[in-house]
Amino acid sequence: MANSEESCSTQLIDGDGVFNATGIDKLIKEIRLAECGLSYAVVSIMGPQSSGKSTLLNHLFSTNFREMDAFKGRSQTTKGIWLARCAGIEPCTLVMDLEGTDGRERGEDDTAFEKQSALFALAVSDIVLINMWCHDIGREQAANKPLLKTVFQVMMRLFSPRKTTLMFVIRDKTRTPLENLEPVLREDIQKIWDAVPKPHAHKETPLSEFFNVEVVALSSYEEKEEQFKEQVASLRQRFFHSITPGGLAGDRRGVVPASGFSFSAQQIWKVIKENKDLDLPAHKVMVATVRCEEIANEKYASFASNEDWCHLEEAVQSGPVSGFGKKLSSILDSSLSEYDAEATYFDEGVRSAKRRQFEEKLLQLIQPAFQSLLGHIRSETLEKFKQVFDKALNGGEAFSLASCNCAQFCMALFDEGCADAVIEQANWDTSKVRDKLRRDIDAHIDSVRAAKLSELTSLYEAKLKEALSGPVEALLDGASNETWPAIRKLLRRETEAAVSGLSDALSGFNLDEQTKDKMLASTKDYARGVVEAKAREEAGRVLIRMKDRFTTLFSHDSDSMPRVWTGKEDIRAITKIARSASLKLLAVMAVTRLDDDHIDNIEGTLSVALVESVNGAVKDRSITSFDPLASSTWEEVSPKKTLISPVQCKSLWRQFKSETEYTVSQAIAAQEANKRNNNWLPPPWAIAAMVILGFNEFMTLLRNPLYLGVIFVGFLLFKALWVQLDISGEFRNGALPGLISLSSKFLPTVMNLLKRLAEEGQNPMTNDPNRNPATNDQQRNESRSFRNGVSASSSTSSSASSEVISSEYSSPAKED
Repeated sequence: MANSEESCSTQLIDGDGVFNATGIDKLIKEIRLAECGLSYAVVSIMGPQSSGKSTLLNHLFSTNFREMDAFKGRSQTTKGIWLARCAGIEPCTLVMDLEGTDGRERGEDDTAFEKQSALFALAVSDIVLINMWCHDIGREQAANKPLLKTVFQVMMRLFSPRKTTLMFVIRDKTRTPLENLEPVLREDIQKIWDAVPKPHAHKETPLSEFFNVEVVALSSYEEKEEQFKEQVASLRQRFFHSITPGGLAGDRRGVVPASGFSFSAQQIWKVIKENKDLDLPAHKVMVATVRCEEIANEKYASFASNEDWCHLEEAVQSGPVSGFGKKLSSILDSSLSEYDAEATYFDEGVRSAKRRQFEEKLLQLIQPAFQSLLGHIRSETLEKFKQVFDKALNGGEAFSLASCNCAQFCMALFDEGCADAVIEQANWDTSKVRDKLRRDIDAHIDSVRAAKLSELTSLYEAKLKEALSGPVEALLDGASNETWPAIRKLLRRETEAAVSGLSDALSGFNLDEQTKDKMLASTKDYARGVVEAKAREEAGRVLIRMKDRFTTLFSHDSDSMPRVWTGKEDIRAITKIARSASLKLLAVMAVTRLDDDHIDNIEGTLSVALVESVNGAVKDRSITSFDPLASSTWEEVSPKKTLISPVQCKSLWRQFKSETEYTVSQAIAAQEANKRNNNWLPPPWAIAAMVILGFNEFMTLLRNPLYLGVIFVGFLLFKALWVQLDISGEFRNGALPGLISLSSKFLPTVMNLLKRLAEEGQNPMTNDPNRNPATNDQQRNESRSFRNGVSASSSTSSSASSEVISSEYSSPAKED
């Protein structure tokens, strides 16, 4: 390859028909042909070997093609096809120097390369120079005739040929004027055209449809060099702006953009070498397809490595990016504009199709970032909704109003974010993300609503439990005929209050009537369940309740004072009353009676089975009857309402009786002991005997009053010891315990009495003014208490009796 400051050239196709793709790409890069678009022209030259083609091109276009050295003989100089840029001509013009025809090197029959190179020149050139000798014009077998036949024949292999300008350059013009030479030449050209076989579609097509024919004549370079140079300089001017309308190639067709020239030429030569017909329109589309795809790939790679896009892609991974849509739209628009600028001269259909593919490819690249951005916007909007929603609820706003207003606010916020993220080139639908956000917001609203409703329900259930548990327990504890009516009234009152409050609270949740009714019904069921649960709980402690009631009624009188078993009480009647009350408690606790229409005869059944049946059995043991308690269900009572089954009632009553019999036996024992203690006087006959037999002793005492004083003092001492030792109380629990207790208390009590007597003797009653009044009062009280031992002993005896009685009748209950 040869290079100069003004011109660059390279061998495009060598003599063996090998296309030099590397060379042409380097040439195009050096001359920056790709920037020319459609503003370039291609000129080629054909002609016989050694006809001065290279010389003409070098003078005409300032190229540096190799010229023949006439001193070394006439031989082939140019092999294959050479390509060079014409220096100093605008627009950019490429010139191809073709290997000469009719050369002895290739031989007479080897015309394949001539035809291939001629077809190649016609396919890529806008202007074809046909170099011919002036003396060959008008000859039948002249050298230009085979050349023209070759040109016209290969032209038929172009399905849609270019409008090529054929410029016949007549070399070594003689004295014959050009005006006379040109008609002869044109006549020869027309004859050749008419004689060339044509396809059916072009049978009548005139030569002018395929070619613009121009004829110029040049003087001999060797004989008239100066004149030759002047004529060449004049001819050079015609190649300036050759592609403008009116220029040499002003009506050319099917021009390949400059950026696709290398690929187009290579593909054309490939088709020609394979000896195929050259479909230029299809080739044009193919070139446009390849080049537009290459341009798109280049721009795609440029976009993928774009610094602004990389920053956006990285930033959007961590959160929303303000102005994302505008920034990315600008980058996309710039990339698409660059594609349009480079592909603008290619086939419009191909260019548009490849642009759409390129745009789709770019959008596929940025779509993950866009979706990630939408995800961030959705997440932040959802968090924002949660915050404003909680704030509204905490501020006391109604639930339905707060949810509606906050949802509208946040959806508008999301729409603003989507508008900021929208990419102009993409028509992406954000409705799916919006719908998902709406579903997430609705789900959160439902979740909060469920939590609030659960909290509200729990609040009212807690109120119901507090309002019902204690009162129901108290009512069941005092079981009577009015117990269950009172419980029903309590349940109705508290349930209505809770339902009313809950209904008012639910009005702010905008619930449908069915859901609201269901919640209110659930609250009613809960209230009923609390009562039933409490009733079952109390039924589990019914035996303790029965024993407590029995003990209370048995051990206390009608004024709730502890009973003292003096022997006058009717223990049987008291026992019957206490057991009847306990039986009443069992009957009340047996079933729940929360329905107003509830009717049962459980108390009667229990009375007949547990009380009257026992009395009847005592009267007549031979009579056998059916046991009404031999069943697991009550008659006319649903099993769901049963708390204590008949069988369980019978078992409980048996256990109750066995555990309360001790209390009754203790009462009977205490009554008998009291009777024994109160019967201290001897029988009347013994009194009469003592009066008769002791008359003498009685009279002796009357005659001697001193004895009476001694006896009286002894009585007082004995009475004081009786009171201090509480002898009657000690023996109430039995003789042996009483003796043991008295033996331990006797000596301390006697010592205490003697001490008091000594103190009385040492402190005589005086009117000493210096004596402490408090001490005097205390001593007087102690002396008076000692002297009045009878009255003090009676008071102490009464107190000890009460304590014993209380201990006797409270201990069985504690044991139970």
